[in-house]
Order: sequence, then structure tokens, then C-alpha cells
Amino acid sequence: MLVPDPKVVRGLLTRYATLQIAQAERHSPAVARELEDVSYTLCVMTGTSSIHDAVARADNLLAQERSAAGRAADPDGESGLPLAV
Repeated sequence: MLVPDPKVVRGLLTRYATLQIAQAERHSPAVARELEDVSYTLCVMTGTSSIHDAVARADNLLAQERSAAGRAADPDGESGLPLAV
């Protein structure tokens, strides 16, 4: 399975949240269409059929990316800080 670019996923999640807030504050047909588009794109990118599953999978993807980035930065598990004696 292809893994979507975390930066793109993060941007879509941010846009989704922003549109959700805008729609909750004041209903707009244009915002509703854009929210539907972003929701569809998130579902396609995460291989899910509901926006709730897509958001959960996107969150997991970003958590895995942060975890992998932490391991890559320090493969030995050392912080590089001296031990206090």
C-alpha cells in the first residue's frame, strides 16, 4: 500500500478542521462543498470510506512519522546529554 506524504496529510487535516469550524460558525454552500472535497481526498489518501476513519488513520500516520523521525535522529537511544553523577 502506498503511504501518503505526511506533509500533505497534515495540510489536509488542518484544512478539514478549519472548514469544520467555519461551517459550524456559519453554514455556507461553498464551504460545504470544499469540506466535502477535503473529506473525500482524506478518505482516498488513507484508504477509508468514512471521514472519521480517515482522520483516525491520518492521525496514526502522523504519529508513526514522528516516532520514526525520533528514532532516526537518535538510533542508539542516547540523548547526547552527559550523565549527572
